Amino acid sequence: MPTFFDSTADAAEASEALRGLTHASRGFDQPAEMYGVIGDLSSGMRSLRQALDQIADVHERKAAHAFNDAGSHEAGVRDALATAEELRQAASLVDRAYDRLAEGFIAAGRIAWHPEPAVEEAAPSRWVSVVFLQGEEADRPLRILGELGHVDAVDFLAQWDYGDETTQAALENGYVYDEPGEGTNDRVALSGDYALVVNPHVGYVSLLRRYTEPEAETQAAEQIEPEPVQGGPELLVSHSSPGAPERADLPAPKRDGSWFEPAKITAVKQARGLVR
Repeated sequence: MPTFFDSTADAAEASEALRGLTHASRGFDQPAEMYGVIGDLSSGMRSLRQALDQIADVHERKAAHAFNDAGSHEAGVRDALATAEELRQAASLVDRAYDRLAEGFIAAGRIAWHPEPAVEEAAPSRWVSVVFLQGEEADRPLRILGELGHVDAVDFLAQWDYGDETTQAALENGYVYDEPGEGTNDRVALSGDYALVVNPHVGYVSLLRRYTEPEAETQAAEQIEPEPVQGGPELLVSHSSPGAPERADLPAPKRDGSWFEPAKITAVKQARGLVR
């Protein structure tokens, strides 16, 4: 049986190893290496659960030796039993976390990492006119633009956007553009799928919305194959302007190469050639 000194040294060594893993896992040059690390974490978590249970047992068995700093045996026993209870609660939570980690390990085993990221071909888009205001009609959105910024100005003008109805009207009347702000002195500010176009010399303001033709969108979607990559963050749009529109559990443990491994994890490892 390990001595107290040996157990303390082992705990310190495990803590140091986890700190090293935390540092190393900040970046993996080879994503495939993460699979083995998840397996090691799974093993370590199961061992942690067992260690918590064993330490709780010791607090209960040795309660007769427990005193507090003032020499009260009753208080010492109470704290020893409270410690054991909290450790068992922690062990239960670790057990639940282990189940989730095991499922993650199985999912990671299905990933085939490619050296190059997937190249997604974006569907071509154009811009349809939502509203065009000039002269006195443009005074209010221009004032909002100057006082609150372009996002709030877009929110105000978006009340003229009726979705498909607006799109159809723009298509029928030819108010469709390859790029927003094609005039010489046009200034353009983007907010989500909207483009605010202002021309201070002529004194007009207009709002356009990005439009993707349905056929082009369908063709682009068919060309994109799912790959293990994630797209960029979505643009956020404020709607704070006055008058803006509303907008199964794992199998039981099995004694194999590792006593704690569920059958599903062992099967994945065998399929990967990690165990025989």
